[in-house]
Amino acid sequence: MNFDFSEEQNQLREALVRLLDRGYEFARRKQIVASDAGWSRDIWRQLAELGALAIRLPEAHGGAAGTAIDTLVVMEALGRRIVVEPYVPAIILGAGLVSRAGSDAQRTRLLPRVASGEQLLALAHDEADTRYELARIATRARPDGTGYVLDGQKTVVLGGGAADTLIVSARTAGEPGEPIGVSLFLVDTHAAGVRRHSYATHDDHRAADVTLTGVKVAGDALLGPAGGGLPLVEHAIEQGIAAVCAEALGVMAILVDLTASYVKTRKQFGVPIGQFQVLQHRLADMLMRVEQARSMTYLAATTVDSSDAALRRRITAAAKAMVGQAARFVGQQAIQLHGGIGVTDEAPVSHYFKRLTLIGMTFGDADHHLARYSDLMARGPTPAPRA
Repeated sequence: MNFDFSEEQNQLREALVRLLDRGYEFARRKQIVASDAGWSRDIWRQLAELGALAIRLPEAHGGAAGTAIDTLVVMEALGRRIVVEPYVPAIILGAGLVSRAGSDAQRTRLLPRVASGEQLLALAHDEADTRYELARIATRARPDGTGYVLDGQKTVVLGGGAADTLIVSARTAGEPGEPIGVSLFLVDTHAAGVRRHSYATHDDHRAADVTLTGVKVAGDALLGPAGGGLPLVEHAIEQGIAAVCAEALGVMAILVDLTASYVKTRKQFGVPIGQFQVLQHRLADMLMRVEQARSMTYLAATTVDSSDAALRRRITAAAKAMVGQAARFVGQQAIQLHGGIGVTDEAPVSHYFKRLTLIGMTFGDADHHLARYSDLMARGPTPAPRA
């Protein structure tokens, strides 16, 4: 299989690296994180100007109609600088759902503004105690004339504090845990009855808890078919998994570089500790884990756009499990080889480690996806429908 990137993809990567090396060094990132918003609209605008926000959007709505490989290029570059801007929530999850499930009117209204950086979306799906079970939705949407009224609570909505529009999952039928009856709605974050509590996560990203109390939406706020929202959410999460796996590659690559540089200068017994063979072996093991994770990430990126839902589920579960295991190993080794300084706030390695740890838990941790992959393999291939 050919793993070479196209000339356009290499150019995009080089442009992103130049932008972030120039304007997102560690000190600048700390300033952005410490700001009231916790992210930079100026950086977001520059990403829009490079076309990074529009890379997966339809050409008819200001996008480049790119593939998951293009997303991989972007996410790996963002991971190398542990960028905190809400790319996965707004672009991969939010804009991706509108692109795949939205009506022409919804796409025309939202996607050009997403591409220009003016509109931010977020998926409000998870609820308390769901433990990665996507069908356990208790939020309700009851008919109200030609529209709906929404009531419920959503937790850890990634990018929810910055979003202009939320994509809210709510039950129009069925009970929590049932795969049918979940619908998706576009909800203005400033609508009456919407309350958000925004906060920083341990890796300096932002999330929000959202409460919906008697929130009224029009009939055209329905995104996709009524009661058929769960498969759309599953596909969006699979896209998110492929994206954060690619981000993890960028994070791990920098951790290997930082650790290799540190052991060349840190001295013990009068010599750099990098001369000790056992530490050289540990660095080699770190690099090997990165390359194993890279192979699975590339496989996920080449599969996640497939129309075969069963195949997508298996590959993304396998990729998330392997990347999660690799991230834990690489992160822990980097901290141990740095010693006590590795856990201080002043050391960049600690921030890379925290981001890897949170990536490991986002959309399901390694143990969850390993069990999920095992269950999916035990079921065997999905039979083809009869003619």
